[in-house]
Amino acid sequence: MGQSALGKKIYIDMTAFTHVPASAAGSAAGTFNDADVGFAQMMIPHHEQALAMAALADGRASDARITSLAGRIEKVRGPEIATLKSWLKDWGKPEKASSDGMDGIDGMDHGSSGKSDMGGMMSEKDMRKLEAAKGPAFDRAFARMMIDHHQGAIAMAKDEKKNGRNVKAKKLADDVVKSQSTEVATLRTLLDRL
Repeated sequence: MGQSALGKKIYIDMTAFTHVPASAAGSAAGTFNDADVGFAQMMIPHHEQALAMAALADGRASDARITSLAGRIEKVRGPEIATLKSWLKDWGKPEKASSDGMDGIDGMDHGSSGKSDMGGMMSEKDMRKLEAAKGPAFDRAFARMMIDHHQGAIAMAKDEKKNGRNVKAKKLADDVVKSQSTEVATLRTLLDRL
């Protein structure tokens, strides 16, 4: 068994645990453009905030469906962040967009209000409210905020699908649109019942 075959076997075994689509993982070296770079740079902090929101469910959520969804978010977003960071490294680009917008898409500044210009990002105040909530109040706040958060990610992913050039980045964007649209529908149903 050659070294590349061994590497592939290890990767395949890992996907069973990380849920990163095989077509989206690994090196994205090759053709890319500013839209691909901006997508990766923006999705990293966006996913990091989703992880922070999901982590709050432990000990605060009262509905098992919210806890389950938060667990799925934690399992998927972490590996996607690692993939996005590896792409940026392969492309020779920084993980964060520069303030002049030349390395990708601008709009990462949270400013004094704590609110990001990036779609779906919660302000620091929103995050403090979520952290302070417990039980059914947490469940409702989590569902509402995660719906908004996912809609921001879906918009970014649709932009990548339209304007990106890198095949793997566009495939990940397609996966984000599909999976997070499904989660939004689930959250809306849950919100109606909470």
